[in-house]
Amino acid sequence: MEPITVKVGLASCGLAAGAEDVYRKLEEYLGQNNESFSLKRTACIGMCFEEPVVELAGSDLGSVTLGRVNPENIISLVEEYQSGKLPSSNVILAEKSDASRNELLANQQRIVLQNCGVIDPLSLADYESRGGYQALRKALALSPGEIIAEIKDSGLRGRGGAGFSTGLKWTFAAAAKSEKKYVVCNADEGDPGAFMDRSVLEGDPHKILEGMIIGAYAMGADEGYIYCRAEYPLAIAHLKVAIEAALEKHYLGNNIMGSDFSFELHIKEGAGAFVCGEETALMQSIEGKRGMPIIRPPFPAESGLWGKPTNINNVETWANIPWILLNGAKAFRAMGTEKSPGTKVFALAGKIAGSGLIEVPMGIPLRDIIYKVGGGMKTEKPFKAVQMGGPSGGCIPAELLDTIVDYDSITATGAIMGSGGMVVMDSGTCMVDVARYFLNFTQNESCGKCTFCRIGTRRMLEILTRITEGKGVMEDIERLEDLAQNIIKGSLCGLGQTAPNPVLTTLRYFKHEYLAHIEEKRCPAGVCTALLKYEIDPDKCIGCTACARKCPVNCISGTVKQPHMIDQSKCIKCGACYKTCKFDAITKA
Repeated sequence: MEPITVKVGLASCGLAAGAEDVYRKLEEYLGQNNESFSLKRTACIGMCFEEPVVELAGSDLGSVTLGRVNPENIISLVEEYQSGKLPSSNVILAEKSDASRNELLANQQRIVLQNCGVIDPLSLADYESRGGYQALRKALALSPGEIIAEIKDSGLRGRGGAGFSTGLKWTFAAAAKSEKKYVVCNADEGDPGAFMDRSVLEGDPHKILEGMIIGAYAMGADEGYIYCRAEYPLAIAHLKVAIEAALEKHYLGNNIMGSDFSFELHIKEGAGAFVCGEETALMQSIEGKRGMPIIRPPFPAESGLWGKPTNINNVETWANIPWILLNGAKAFRAMGTEKSPGTKVFALAGKIAGSGLIEVPMGIPLRDIIYKVGGGMKTEKPFKAVQMGGPSGGCIPAELLDTIVDYDSITATGAIMGSGGMVVMDSGTCMVDVARYFLNFTQNESCGKCTFCRIGTRRMLEILTRITEGKGVMEDIERLEDLAQNIIKGSLCGLGQTAPNPVLTTLRYFKHEYLAHIEEKRCPAGVCTALLKYEIDPDKCIGCTACARKCPVNCISGTVKQPHMIDQSKCIKCGACYKTCKFDAITKA
């Protein structure tokens, strides 16, 4: 009888939810039954909202995945599975039965994430068992020109946000005349709400290595860097293990797989500056300089790292390369749309039930992502908007929920595809406050090199803050629009050029909220503290004193069984009374 395989998700999200304790408990228990069980580590399957996650496989029940397990219940659940019964609780995925999250996974199409949550990311053998490094073997039998032609034919566009043709980019680097060339993986993921790159690096590091080695061979590079922010220690640890294993197996280093091709790969840990996601700033940082953008041309393909031709792609782009080489450009083009073929990984965050990582074919409507793949809204409040592209992107309102997801359609809404962050908002979200939040982020992350970005975003942030405090005037709308256009035209790099996008899209779709803040001194969503007022309805208040006991500044007074009152001069508008009252006696306006 084959042993039952027990896999525990030990990515960052799983560890944060307590997966290490679950693993230790299983290790202790299964160690006494080591002939019946095989305990393995894996990474995140994408359902971060169900962590800690444990998969069981090896019985007639097929694969069964359990969510939200803990050290107290995991043993009984494993024993139920071992006895041939579907576990009585915590089942989220089941190969041969109905399960609560089966549909969420069924609506996805996985290329980049196909191994995440499946293999042990620290095991080269696991990666090889799933076809790992077969694409490299195939590539080394082709000429560099044939590989680049395949990537061009696939129509793969850079997944870092700009969407430039990967094959064309490789063509430029390959055509550059130099004895020394570099390839770089941009893993400096810094968008609020984005964690796609981190999850891929933690869950399937060899795939990134394989993609980079193939790219280096095609473009004639012999050295490469993975630029990963130091805030991702687990991803960096997995990459280091993967590089060592690949060197031992001659997938990296000198004379790869017996060929004449040699490639050396390094990890550069970034300090976590958002601007270093911009490729010229990233290269400055690798060279040991302050990470600040420089004017192009020359482009990196002509003069990049230390003046040598350099090609930079992000994590998801590199992760697509092995699949395309193995399955062919035609198979890749069979997914997605004509101008945006393939799939896209998104990080779902905010007010969505199924927060986590998904991979869907390009061309899927936003509505399907939110409701079929993401499981709908987490709160009872209706969907209001989705922020795409992080601080460089914009907000897409509910009336555009049927927009299909591809580069051109998303850009037409005023947002951008970006690297794949998707923050879902419900009706309890203030869009002026959202614009202020993202502008505060870009203002803090501005490197300060050019005046439009450094001073322009500061002035915009001051105006937005004034509006959310009820001090705005009508002329502020025009000032915001003028500043936005000048910052877009005058900034040196993408950070500054796109910084006004959240403001422009919220003005485009939610201008009425700006007007309510300015003209009526009212926040329609009830978010902006300075514009809020809490009051007690004497007809509903029964004098239970719960609100008075909860108030941190003692601004609520009254006697037992008598209506209470709020001293507005002392109220700090924290909302503690509003959340405490069980009789709807406290209103927020």
